[in-house]
Amino acid sequence: MDVFDAIKNRKSIRKYSNKPIEKEKIDKVLEAGRLAPSAKNRQEWKFILVQNKELIEKLSVAALYNRAFVAEAPAILAAVATEQDYVMKCGQHAYTVDLSIAMSFMILEAEELGLGTCWLGSFDEEQFKKVLNIPDGMRVVAITPIGYPAEDPAPKPRKPIEEVVSYDGF
Repeated sequence: MDVFDAIKNRKSIRKYSNKPIEKEKIDKVLEAGRLAPSAKNRQEWKFILVQNKELIEKLSVAALYNRAFVAEAPAILAAVATEQDYVMKCGQHAYTVDLSIAMSFMILEAEELGLGTCWLGSFDEEQFKKVLNIPDGMRVVAITPIGYPAEDPAPKPRKPIEEVVSYDGF
């Protein structure tokens, strides 16, 4: 599978099999995050892989709205910013951009390896930090359950390219 196929085929998975994820696959997903670019190559991040079922259950409670599926996954991956002080010249906080890129890389690698993910934007950050012993001053930017899909949802509709792309100006 090439990168474009992984992009086309990736779907948000909300049903997971209980099949364990092989260590080699987990290692490749985490390596994809490690290799992601970051502003000024600061790499101010920590990726937390949770495979302990008791912790996953606690984290599923911290995932808001329709959270039952989170507890089904054999693992949860959290992307944490260790620093948030650097603002790029464009005015964006680097940590949100950097960790979004890293999580995207990891999600696409997971897709290539036959694993499913679902980027969660609704979660109680303070509960996540408490369960995972994340120090004050750090931010949980993105989380995803990860595991073998137990469903094959239909692709979501996408806007036509003409609606989302313009050339040489807005």
